[in-house]
Amino acid sequence: MTELLNLPVDALIPDLKIYLEQQGVAVVTAEPGAGKTTRIPIALLHEPWLQGKRIIMLEPRRVAAISAARFMAASLEEQVGETVGYRVALDSKVSQNTVIEVVTEGILTAMLQHDPSLEQIGLIIFDEFHERNLHADLGLALTIESRSILREDLRVIVMSATMDPKPVAHLLGDAPILSSAGRTYPVHTYYVQGESIFKMYQRPYSDWAKKVANTIQEALQQHEGDILVFLPGIREIRAVQRECRSSIDSINNSTELLILHGGMTSSEQDQVIIPSAKKMRKVVLATSLAESSITITGIRIVIDSGLTRIPVFSARTGMEHLATERVSQDSADQRRGRAGRTEAGICYRLWSEEEQSYLATTRSPEIVQSDLTSMALHIAVWGTDIKELSWLDQPPQAAYEQACQLLIDLEALDEQKGITAHGRELSKLRVHPRLAHMIVHAIPLGMVQQACDLAALLQERDLLSSHEAGADMEHRVQALQGHSSYQVDPRAIQRIKEWSRRFEQQSRLIQGYNTPSSIDPDLSTSNTGMLLSLAYPDRIAKNRGNGTFLLRIGRGASFASSAHRSDYLTTASYIVAAQLDDTGTDSVIRLAAEVSESQLRRIHANHIQSVHQVDYDEERESISARIDTYLGAILLQSVSDPKPSAEQIQLAIIHAIRYKGLDSLNWTKAAIQWRERISFMHQLDPDYPAMDDSTLLAEMDEWLLPYIEGIRRFNELKKLNLTELLLHRLSWEQRQAIDRLAPTHIEVPSGSRIAVNYTDPKRPFIAVRLQELFGCMTTPMIGHHIPLTIHLLSPAGRPVQVTNDLISFWQHAYFEIKKDLKGRYPKHYWPDNPLTAEPTHRVKPRQS
Repeated sequence: MTELLNLPVDALIPDLKIYLEQQGVAVVTAEPGAGKTTRIPIALLHEPWLQGKRIIMLEPRRVAAISAARFMAASLEEQVGETVGYRVALDSKVSQNTVIEVVTEGILTAMLQHDPSLEQIGLIIFDEFHERNLHADLGLALTIESRSILREDLRVIVMSATMDPKPVAHLLGDAPILSSAGRTYPVHTYYVQGESIFKMYQRPYSDWAKKVANTIQEALQQHEGDILVFLPGIREIRAVQRECRSSIDSINNSTELLILHGGMTSSEQDQVIIPSAKKMRKVVLATSLAESSITITGIRIVIDSGLTRIPVFSARTGMEHLATERVSQDSADQRRGRAGRTEAGICYRLWSEEEQSYLATTRSPEIVQSDLTSMALHIAVWGTDIKELSWLDQPPQAAYEQACQLLIDLEALDEQKGITAHGRELSKLRVHPRLAHMIVHAIPLGMVQQACDLAALLQERDLLSSHEAGADMEHRVQALQGHSSYQVDPRAIQRIKEWSRRFEQQSRLIQGYNTPSSIDPDLSTSNTGMLLSLAYPDRIAKNRGNGTFLLRIGRGASFASSAHRSDYLTTASYIVAAQLDDTGTDSVIRLAAEVSESQLRRIHANHIQSVHQVDYDEERESISARIDTYLGAILLQSVSDPKPSAEQIQLAIIHAIRYKGLDSLNWTKAAIQWRERISFMHQLDPDYPAMDDSTLLAEMDEWLLPYIEGIRRFNELKKLNLTELLLHRLSWEQRQAIDRLAPTHIEVPSGSRIAVNYTDPKRPFIAVRLQELFGCMTTPMIGHHIPLTIHLLSPAGRPVQVTNDLISFWQHAYFEIKKDLKGRYPKHYWPDNPLTAEPTHRVKPRQS
């Protein structure tokens, strides 16, 4: 082994070995440059508890995994793939002699699914855990579960540069924490004056890209050393690259402009990391890929845009989109540290010192803001409940439920969220469950290769510029096949084809792979949209005009820009949106393909429903009937229904009455009176039915529906005898009681029969001339001794007093009213003592 310089983390290793021997778990925090990534695995190679088993180290980034494996192999004076190897997407170098295996993303999860006990693994190291990668959180949760149930002897180390170690130590059962300082050099930080980059980013790229380019030029002039520029994504890298080529005077003479992002091949990334053979200054335009774990030789200047791009999932819509956000303070510090790995450095922050204080302290973990569908599938295959696993941050319930529902729709889970046979097949393909579902269902269609190509295209960065090629997925398929008129990066084509080959190999593990196709493809139409509809059944959309579409899930969607709106897809009857942004009321379509109705009917036949609709046509005042065929919220077809059922017609009539109101029925005076009397009785006895509008409308199925059979036009409702319908709601005993307790008329002392008004069921009244009540000493009663309210009228029938206490009226108010009435009606009889006077409905009593 090559003799190595001492590094700060070396001091921790003796204690770490003891803790792993005794407790089996540990948390290591070490500042950048401490050597934790490359020193700790090597130091543990010969521990007795390893007993010929392997060490798995999880790195969140592909370039970091390869770099770490190479460095460790070199320290052992070996080639990668001997004692130390790696496995990353599309690339692996391991052998039967490999003991330390550096892996990325879902590879550990796949190992756990294949062998939950990890019999051949002695130690798992989670490196750079502060990045809070979704796969790292899931991998740790499953590892803890495996360790507690199957493998008590499995050792676990969680390592981080910036994260608070206490929560994860508690998660591991109060694991010991070991901390080390780093080996970094001082970095002087400049906060760039002028308008904030955060505000400038909201405007066209040229504004802020010029600011970045100007800062690069200033740094080249003011300081020595290579420059690392942090930008949120490839789009921004290209914009700054264009500005640099036109604004940096020395760019073609002494400065080499390079880019670094996750979509590059290992050899391309190597050219950025190693020293320049031309001895030129390097300007590296990079994504957050360069934040940790890798050291780019020669970098002593960092220019930080303060922006990062992250996937954000919306539980409201079930869609994920890439959002550009401000970095957190710990990420900004991590970026700054890149300038001090080998010597003192400089960091330019393109925001103010005041804005620095408003940045979030730490980055948000992916698990709280990402699509959880793949994770939900892994948990279902694992065979446990999400609540039984140990999480540093509990996955959001709404996002997880949405993920499970999607898996149910994809037939991967049953209604009880248990894994299905189809779900186990999907888990064999290391790709998002949507794309796996597409590939598996493409097998009986004889379209596996097309499906694998589409899956590879969709999981990689877009081959084409959307501003040039629009949103049509078919253009990307043609580019992959070499039939495109657009400029295409051959390296991207190579990478996509490699992914497609990988998926096709994995699909050979699917049951029925060798079964001949049972369905002939539609040769007259491209099958791209049909295949995409398998991956994105919820994003099938119907054109509703003006470049807008209705998605199967009921949301609206429209194309992203005027350039996209000129695409012929805007005129397609049906499309499938492969990429959507949830940015407002309507989602924005980024990628899509046309699909025909016949293809939808063929592929999604089990989800198409025919609904018999019978509605009231207000204009014609009659019933209309049709058969509507739906795929989710999308109406595929509507045809007239010549024979609607009697029940449907009746329900449509009822619905129309509820819409128009009870006044649309033929309420005679008798029906109104019965309704009011029954309402009064309901106040006395709740066993009587309520007669208010809301109750009658709600209960029409009981009192009206049985009697409208055969009615198809609204005016035929006038034939109904509403009095009879209301009486049908009363028992024989109730009818007898209502005549006794709620009479239609009351006989007054004059002999007249006065109608009782029940308009207000709480306060029935009679309206009667005052003279007809002479001699009446008690107020007339109804119900169970309920006094009637009396509207006392003048001889001309005008109200002069309202009372429900006659004796009090005769003793007091009568004499005042008498003076007025006697003056106005002198010929009428106005006795001095109304209690002994004879009642009359004439001007005067007969004997007078």
